[in-house]
Amino acid sequence: MAKYIVTGGRQLSGRIRVAGNKNAVLPAMAACLLTSETCVLENVPKISDVVVMAELLKKSGVKVTGIGSSSLRINAKGIHSTDYPQVLTQKLRASILLLSPVLSRLGKIKMGYPGGDIIGRRPLDVHIQVFKALGAKISESNDTFEAVCKKFKGSKIFLEEASVTATENAIMAAVLASGETVIKRAASEPHVVDLCQFLIKMGAKISGVGTNVLTIKGVNKLHQASYHIRPDHIEVGTFAILAAVTRSKIEIAPVIQEDLDMIMLTLFKFGVDMKIKGNNLFVNCTKLKSVEKVVTDIWPGFPTDLMPPMIVLATQAEGVTILHDWMYESRMFFVDKLLSMGAKVEIADPHRVMVYGPTKLRGQALDTPDIRAGIALVIAALAAGGQSVIEKAQLIERGYENIVERLTNLGAAIKKVS
Repeated sequence: MAKYIVTGGRQLSGRIRVAGNKNAVLPAMAACLLTSETCVLENVPKISDVVVMAELLKKSGVKVTGIGSSSLRINAKGIHSTDYPQVLTQKLRASILLLSPVLSRLGKIKMGYPGGDIIGRRPLDVHIQVFKALGAKISESNDTFEAVCKKFKGSKIFLEEASVTATENAIMAAVLASGETVIKRAASEPHVVDLCQFLIKMGAKISGVGTNVLTIKGVNKLHQASYHIRPDHIEVGTFAILAAVTRSKIEIAPVIQEDLDMIMLTLFKFGVDMKIKGNNLFVNCTKLKSVEKVVTDIWPGFPTDLMPPMIVLATQAEGVTILHDWMYESRMFFVDKLLSMGAKVEIADPHRVMVYGPTKLRGQALDTPDIRAGIALVIAALAAGGQSVIEKAQLIERGYENIVERLTNLGAAIKKVS
């Protein structure tokens, strides 16, 4: 267990580096199982979720070197195990991404139900739809999945919902399937694009990348490849909100402008002063004004992972803002901690809150419920007067690399106590 001790009320300044995309590296690690040759992933974020995924890969006989660094070498030539215990899979929602590559290589898999953050129910119905469409047989008992498939067969699939991980599983199953697969209503987030581009470097034939219709022609074999994971646009948005809330001037880099369209549009509406030069985003201190409504949506809409920091931003904006996340029924429940800090927030229902601002936040003893709410509480603590203690800080480090060090370099008064 770990906790952060934060003294707020300081303006920050300087340059903060953006880590590799958390949601891109995990499917890329799973995709390495689709070949017996060694793959190299660069710009890997140093986060605990990567360590857990590496443990899962090693459990099945895969060689993983470079854990804890920004470069991973993965060789799945010796993959042999098809049994993944729940003690590991429950630590990571992305463990579900092992289904496609293990079935492609070994023809069967048994795994515990995937876990991750407790922010709401995330059923696996769409995954089951994908695998059945491609010829697999899946059974469930208690908290365990079992699936068998001699060879995936290409198919036309219209996804029940634009699930990111279901889209990624469908892509990984289709690249080695016989025939052609067309995936309609596919998720098109930047991390899905990263997975497609990595697989194309490995020899996959994928068209429609970045759209919601993917056409994949199966190949007999994939080969080794090296791939640089793109910077995390969620981190970029998080640090931009941090700058706005603490009235600071921060340079954020590197960024990919096309990944930030909706994020920047929303922040502009709040009055945040931003500009991009090259691959650098500059955010200046500014007076914030409320926005009538912020609603999460599938890509390229406003991302659900930024909703908790956005709620903190709304507490410092003049007026009333409604914030609505229809995706997860428990996303909003962390606001009770903001209430204890002096924020004025009304919970309309599990998906909507009304925030009245601006309010002066005060330091408080806090408890981290999940990754995204955790970083939102860090932002709130840095904006608040006095000292805050944030418990269960290890949850934040599942998704944010060396966050204490990076914030300290901006002048933040934050330290970690184990």
